[in-house]
Amino acid sequence: MSEPKRVLIVSSEIFPYLPESDIATSGRYLPQGILERGREIRSFMPRYGCVNERRNQLHEVIRLSGMNIIINSVDRPLIIKVASISSARMQVYFIDNEDYFHRKAVDCDENGLFFADNDERAMFFAKGVLETVKKLRWKPDIVHCQGWISHFVPLYLKKIYREDPVFSDAKVVVALHDNLSNLEFAPDMMEKAVGGGIVQSDVAELATPNGINFAKMAIRHSDGVIKAGATLDSELASYVDGCGLPVLQGPPIAMDSSDYIVAYDEFYNQILG
Repeated sequence: MSEPKRVLIVSSEIFPYLPESDIATSGRYLPQGILERGREIRSFMPRYGCVNERRNQLHEVIRLSGMNIIINSVDRPLIIKVASISSARMQVYFIDNEDYFHRKAVDCDENGLFFADNDERAMFFAKGVLETVKKLRWKPDIVHCQGWISHFVPLYLKKIYREDPVFSDAKVVVALHDNLSNLEFAPDMMEKAVGGGIVQSDVAELATPNGINFAKMAIRHSDGVIKAGATLDSELASYVDGCGLPVLQGPPIAMDSSDYIVAYDEFYNQILG
């Protein structure tokens, strides 16, 4: 009997740590459903300041914390926390850093403006996830990314970690939702992304650093795409249709439905060949 395939699920939101949304619902029930279908899973999200540590019983994992990650020439400490969802028999790992994730909002300030450092937060989150998985010595077969803050993960896997034995065989799937068209990142996002094995052509889409182009960059470094949202921006939908990758039109995401979980699981099999 072959070993269960391993799925690393990298989400911007997971319910109940954040309110219900398509991504948060998928972040909560997809790992459980995949686990129940016989696979192994690891699940990650940012430890936003609005996540109540006491109520959700988060605690720091000392053996995984302690390294520094360089973002825009500054060393920033990586803190790893974990919580359990006992009813699902699963743990959630949280990527934490005081500078990036202790503010009380997820991605916008009190005036509704997108945080100016959201590009750096995405870089830190992606590197934090991958470095933590390395420390866990847990070799994923599929890396499932959902939410804009996960969109550097495909790039890093293909350009920085591709020779690492933990990630060398991993296939990357990006699930696209409906909340990308109005995102505007810092003008120098592309310059900050270059380095460590990444050249300007790898991130050419970020010359105009918005949510649609960030997603396009993630897709270009992925192995499959899920149209998870019902109403994707037309420009992004056209790009997906012409990207030449396997594409799944995902069923609607709902707490009382496992249709999308079954479809995603079968899509993973397709990607793995």
